[in-house]
Amino acid sequence: MSNQRTEIASLGEFGLIDRLTKNNEIKQSSTILSIGDDAAVIDHGGMQTVISTDLLIEGIHFDLSYTPLKHLGYKSVVVNISDIYAMNATPTQIVLSIAISNKFSVEALDEFYEGVYAACEKYNVDLVGGDTTTSQRGFVISVTAIGEVAQNKFVKRDGAKPNDLICVSGDLGAAFLGLTILERERKIFEQTGAQPDLENQTYIVGRMLKPEARKDVVDYFAEHNIMPTSMMDISDGLSSELLHICKQSNVGCVLHEEKIPFNEDMKDFAYKLELDPTACALSGGEDYELLFTISQADYEKINENNGLSVIGYITEASEGKNIITRGGNKHELVAQGWNHLK
Repeated sequence: MSNQRTEIASLGEFGLIDRLTKNNEIKQSSTILSIGDDAAVIDHGGMQTVISTDLLIEGIHFDLSYTPLKHLGYKSVVVNISDIYAMNATPTQIVLSIAISNKFSVEALDEFYEGVYAACEKYNVDLVGGDTTTSQRGFVISVTAIGEVAQNKFVKRDGAKPNDLICVSGDLGAAFLGLTILERERKIFEQTGAQPDLENQTYIVGRMLKPEARKDVVDYFAEHNIMPTSMMDISDGLSSELLHICKQSNVGCVLHEEKIPFNEDMKDFAYKLELDPTACALSGGEDYELLFTISQADYEKINENNGLSVIGYITEASEGKNIITRGGNKHELVAQGWNHLK
C-alpha cells in the first residue's frame, strides 16, 4: 500500500460514499434496491425479518494502537451478524454508518472497508446503505444487520426448560487472553517504545482481532432438524450470558467446570500468565460462540459434532444457578462479565 494520503474533505460526502461503495456487489435475491437511493428495499417473501444493531466506539470497544483497520471492518460486521445467527436466522443485509475525525485519510477508510467487504463476502451478506459523518474525536461505527428466518423458527432467550442440556460451540476464553496480551504490549510500548512481543500467540490474538460468526452451527441445526429451546451469542462471558437465559426463561442451571471447552494454546498461556482458564471463559467475553439449550432428545445429534459441547443442564428456578468445580464443589454462578457502561 502506498504512503499517499488523501484528505476526506477533498472528496466531499458523496464522493467518499461513491469511492467506498464502488465495488459493492449484491449477492442476495431479497435485495431489491441497494445503496444510492433514499432507502434500501428488501423483500423477504414469506420469511420473517430479524434485525439487530451494534455501536462500536473507539477507546471503548476497540483500540486502534493494536487493531488493524481491515480487521476492525471485518469484526464490525461479524459481531452484528453473530446476533442474527443467535436467533437461528440467516443474515442477508447490513447497513453501516461511520463517524470519523480528520485524523483518518481516505486510504485508512479504504482499508476499513476492505475488511467490511471481506466479511460480507464470507458470510454472503449485502451492504445496502449507511451514513458517513464527522466526529470531533475518534472513530464511531454503527452496524445494523438484517436477516431472515422461516416462519416462527427463530429462537429466543426465554425458551429453556428444566432438564434441557446447556451447550456451547467452539472454545471459550481465548479472546479475553488475546485482549490481555495486546493491552499488556500496548502499555509496554507506551512506556518504553519496545516493539510488541505477542509471544507467537496467533490463535488467541486472532480470536480477539478477527472473530468469526458461527454460521456453520446454525446450518448444522437445519441439516439435523435441531431446534434449540433458547440461544444467544457469547459477547460478555459465559456466566453473564447463561444468567440472561436463566432469568428470561425463569429457570436455574448447573454448569460443570470440567465440561467447558478450552483451546490448548489458550490453556497453556493462561497458566503462564497465572490466570484461571475457567475465569477467562466465564467472565472474558468477545468469543462470539453460540450458547444454546436443547431438549435431551437431541443429545445424540449434538454429540456427533466435535465442535459442540454439552456443559450442563437447566433446573427449576428454585434450585438456583450453580457451577460444579473440577473438585466437585458447588458454587453460585455469578456474572462478572465486561461492563462497558461502568
